Amino acid sequence: MKVALLQLNPVVGDVSGNIIKIVEAVKKAAKDGAQLCVTPELSVCGYPPRDLLLRQDFIDGCQSSLKALAVELKDMPPTLVGVPINNLSSVGKPVFNAAALVANGTYSIVAHKTLLPTYDVFDENRYFEQGKLRGLVTINGCKVGVTICEDIWNDKAYWKDRRQYAQNPLAALVEDGAELIINLSASPFTLGKQFVREQMLSSMVHYYELPFLYANQIGGNDDLIFAGKSLAYAADGTLIGKGKSFEEDVLVVDLETKAGRVEQEDASDEAQAWNALVLGTRDYVRKCGFTKVVLGLSGGVDSALTAAVAVEALGSDNVIGVLMPSPYSSQGSVDDSLDLADRLGIHTETIEIEPMLTAFLSSLHPVFNGEGTDVTEENLQARIRGNLLMAMSNKFGALLLTTGNKSELAVGYCTIYGDMAGGLAVISDVPKTLVWNVCRWANEHCGNKIPMEIIEKAPSAELRPGQKDTDSLPEYEELDAILRKYIDERLSKEAIISQGHAPEDVEQILKLVKISEFKRRQAAPGLRITDRAFGTGWRMPVASSVRLP
Repeated sequence: MKVALLQLNPVVGDVSGNIIKIVEAVKKAAKDGAQLCVTPELSVCGYPPRDLLLRQDFIDGCQSSLKALAVELKDMPPTLVGVPINNLSSVGKPVFNAAALVANGTYSIVAHKTLLPTYDVFDENRYFEQGKLRGLVTINGCKVGVTICEDIWNDKAYWKDRRQYAQNPLAALVEDGAELIINLSASPFTLGKQFVREQMLSSMVHYYELPFLYANQIGGNDDLIFAGKSLAYAADGTLIGKGKSFEEDVLVVDLETKAGRVEQEDASDEAQAWNALVLGTRDYVRKCGFTKVVLGLSGGVDSALTAAVAVEALGSDNVIGVLMPSPYSSQGSVDDSLDLADRLGIHTETIEIEPMLTAFLSSLHPVFNGEGTDVTEENLQARIRGNLLMAMSNKFGALLLTTGNKSELAVGYCTIYGDMAGGLAVISDVPKTLVWNVCRWANEHCGNKIPMEIIEKAPSAELRPGQKDTDSLPEYEELDAILRKYIDERLSKEAIISQGHAPEDVEQILKLVKISEFKRRQAAPGLRITDRAFGTGWRMPVASSVRLP
């Protein structure tokens, strides 16, 4: 049997538009000889629909569109489609996460999602009832075990030490006589996850000696990015198909002859981060109804990377860079910003902030008289810039991109209502050390876009004379190492110190992470590329008296 994995980029909530995408992909697959097509999880409505699932009219609309889809595909190959459907029982949540088989002008629900993740960015128990329908269906004479995303992420063939759930839907389908396993998925991208995914699927294929097909969504939806990379394995463990990375694709594989297409990619963290940020930025801007973006250019590496990503995602004509020098801005930073803009081909505006800063300080002088100068005056500069950028965003209908990195956001080295103002925080999940590495990778593989002067200069906010980031923080290599162990690995203070980090540095950083929680709660949405990002998966209390670990 020839099966097509339809790697689609849905718009959440755009049911009619998503149906059109499915129809177009099925028609293309049919021309390539496909006898069965598979869409990603919840492809009718897009994943994750979040609280749209609490609206009955939305669920009804999805089901009505499924009927229309069946009519459109009457003369096309059978197609497995991800869709939310009503739970007709008076017990439990009102909706199932389901898979429908569309064939011969009609459809039937063939599987419910059994395992509902409620960790990290997932909150499916909020919406869905646990599946009651085990997905075994005969298609073209083959007994197909239909699973949905998480249903294959709990099998003892791979997760030997500890599993999230007591149930194992995959093993149950095999016991029922499944001859082929298909998974409709919307599994978010993070760095390194594809390696784990391929290891897991390969392990299960060898254990059960059955072919496995995995159709994954692509695109950016809010903070989540989906990379595609759909997979097909023959029963003997041979990888016979791998979809494109960060692109829509129709991947057709022949299970009998083991023929398919295996896309190659640069799997380095730098390449994956760059491609994910470009896709996430493009889709966030497009799906929110914008065409242009605006951002501040400081002459630093963070704004440089953000600008380069924006140009790659949207084109240089749709990016506006704004220079806002203060009395403390170096001429080198101004020159570097203009050089960057010239290389990227973007339009720039320059607005001196000294007159506004002087006016603020003059107005505040009677109140601040005798108080001395401190971080307040530094934050005023950032907030003036934030106001100017928001004004340009309003006037020109351009989405404001913030340019802070994950290291700064972790320890609060950023100004709320200042450089944190904006509609999308492009690199808020990119540690500073990775920012530098991605810039170097982009220069090597995408053209010499970012001046080396920007990459190699010592980081500085330039909010007071001679300021350097290391005046307030450890070197970024040390900072990022401690943050990774505390945030990603969840190690205690004592454990981090025992690994050779200076106690005073660890104490300072962990304290800054805690007291900066209120800032992160008010930050612009960011693009998630790591397993532990500040966003929907980060749920720390703001008002708390917990002591440092």
